[in-house]
Amino acid sequence: MTRKRLDVLIPEERIQARVQELGREIRAAVGDVPITCICVLKGSFIFMADLVRAIGGEVRCEFLGVSSYHGGTRSSGAVRITQDLRAPIEGRHCIVVEDIIDTGLTLDYLLRMLKMRGPASLRTCSLLDKPAHREVAIDVDFVGFQIPDEFVVGYGLDLGEYYRNLPHIAVYHP
Repeated sequence: MTRKRLDVLIPEERIQARVQELGREIRAAVGDVPITCICVLKGSFIFMADLVRAIGGEVRCEFLGVSSYHGGTRSSGAVRITQDLRAPIEGRHCIVVEDIIDTGLTLDYLLRMLKMRGPASLRTCSLLDKPAHREVAIDVDFVGFQIPDEFVVGYGLDLGEYYRNLPHIAVYHP
């Protein structure tokens, strides 16, 4: 893949500091109970790895594969489950961990689907919030950073499966 111009939007140090804060916020809000974090794959895996360590206490990890970009830079609007949870969440305190909220369609779909599975509580945490393209009114319980209307990569976010390994968030310029 030909490297395009990338401009750092959020440096690694700011990400790590905010992830620690989010962990403390989540633990304070949920209390001293076991938490099940549901990683929305693939973009959230790096964020969730850092986040679950920052939450501390009893934390279970589950993974949910979802696709709505299909390799492009804009959400297609069609949400497709590519991997379902491996364990039931009934009666559990759950946090859905997302990399970015853009249109809100994916998270809205996931929350409706997961609520039907009977969790004790269901909250959301997203590293990034990009409200400019919001198509569905959605409240996110815990947000790392609000970002401008730019396509971003890094810290798990990709373009065609590239750039996930960057330690920072960068604006991708084609």
